[in-house]
Amino acid sequence: MPLNPPASQQACQLQRPDGAVLAYSVAPAATAATGVALVLLHGLASNQSRWAEFVEHSALRSRHTLIRPDLRGHGGSAGPGAIGLEVWADDIAAVLDAQGHQRAVLVGHSLGAQVALHFAQRHPQRAAGLVLIDPVFRQALHGRWKLLAACAPLLQAAARGVRGLNALGLRRRHVEPLDLQQLDILARQALASTEAEAAFVRHYSSVRADLRHTRSSTYLQDLAEMFRPPPDPATLRLPVLALLSSGATFADAAVMRAMLARLPDATLATINCQHWPLTEKPADVRSAIEQWCEANHRAPPSPG
Repeated sequence: MPLNPPASQQACQLQRPDGAVLAYSVAPAATAATGVALVLLHGLASNQSRWAEFVEHSALRSRHTLIRPDLRGHGGSAGPGAIGLEVWADDIAAVLDAQGHQRAVLVGHSLGAQVALHFAQRHPQRAAGLVLIDPVFRQALHGRWKLLAACAPLLQAAARGVRGLNALGLRRRHVEPLDLQQLDILARQALASTEAEAAFVRHYSSVRADLRHTRSSTYLQDLAEMFRPPPDPATLRLPVLALLSSGATFADAAVMRAMLARLPDATLATINCQHWPLTEKPADVRSAIEQWCEANHRAPPSPG
């Protein structure tokens, strides 16, 4: 179920050749001399409302068009067949075409960072830059996350099996809509104590909670795609901002930084939070992205 954007934004839909319908929101730049567009990509079991607060408060709206898609299979974007990094990357290119943007900066959190990396590999002429928030590099995973990554073929097979059952009419009739902007407000209220913070981490890490708002086949495919090997960082010849959460435990921080250091044009920064910086430290995330965009993607001068 798509969530209604504020009046200053446009709710859009795009039908793809295979019959899929993509839902996304657009916040047009306020000035005529605009900078490059930004595409804001949500993570696993999420939707475009992940970025609603960012769009409402970001100074980037003065010069940049901000586009928030529901990745196919999430939120209001539905369609037949399998989903995955290549499908999502091509959907984003189609949305940019529909909005008249040749190039864009891709901003992604977690699974969204994976989508951004694969978009840059699949459509290199269309990626003006990347912002990677807690990207998932398989080589850096440890513990249960490393084991889960090794099970990716099983996750993909399970997703195919669930889609087969869906085709036979066996599916949940209702998936609860998820407004992450409102959930984030409640989460920040709960972070007033150590006990409340522990409860917050448990809730945001809960598979059961995710599945209340996400189709089972989508969730399984999300997991499989999140752990796919990303492009070699050394091959990405474009400016990249990487924001790493200080409290993230899914990957070895030293290995993550070593891999990101292979990027030819990288800026690394740390956000003091768990794995949900847009929830826990939204102002810090906005400030880091705004400063990086100002340095790397300023709007062209007005004619005359």
